Amino acid sequence: MKITSLLSPAAAVALLAAAVLAATPAQAPPLASPQVPPQADQAASGTTQGPPPQGTGQGSAQGGRPMRNFPPPTNLQVLPKDLTGRQVRDIMETWAGSLGVKCEFCHVADPKNLGPNGRPRMNFADDSKPDKQIARIMYTMTQQINRDTISKAMDLDKDGMGSPVTCGTCHRGHEMPEEFVIPREERRGGPDGGEGTPPPPGGATPPSN
Repeated sequence: MKITSLLSPAAAVALLAAAVLAATPAQAPPLASPQVPPQADQAASGTTQGPPPQGTGQGSAQGGRPMRNFPPPTNLQVLPKDLTGRQVRDIMETWAGSLGVKCEFCHVADPKNLGPNGRPRMNFADDSKPDKQIARIMYTMTQQINRDTISKAMDLDKDGMGSPVTCGTCHRGHEMPEEFVIPREERRGGPDGGEGTPPPPGGATPPSN
């Protein structure tokens, strides 16, 4: 009986401690810190290796890509002079894609102004290349056609099928517009050889169907 009386307080203390531990909520594990893309982290801390490219800001766009900050354009002669650098760059990319060319097709490089890659940057304000002068003439032509001709035709054509003339209307991704060749069946007046069929070259007898 004495042994039981001595063990009872100890057992009671053990039971009480177990009850207290069971009633205490478990401590939640610490939250993991958000993962930052290496590019964004370097840009934010200013530790990006190497000098930033020309016209590149220090901020970061979505996904960690650097924000481009194009300088204000100069020497605009046919484009509106209030366009931003970004707007002019977008227009130039459209023109280049319409002709399937690169910037150097119209612009000259400045050997005294090297970029981070060691290559000369483009001198976009320079007018010494004839292709740049031609591009201005061609752009002025499309503007005139749209203003004086296409707009009037679209006013009369109520089906809404018309569209403005662009560089791509004629060039279609080629430096020089390709010559249009009428399909053979169209030259022969269609599959039934209808009226208006032009004579074959050299006066040869057209093949019979």
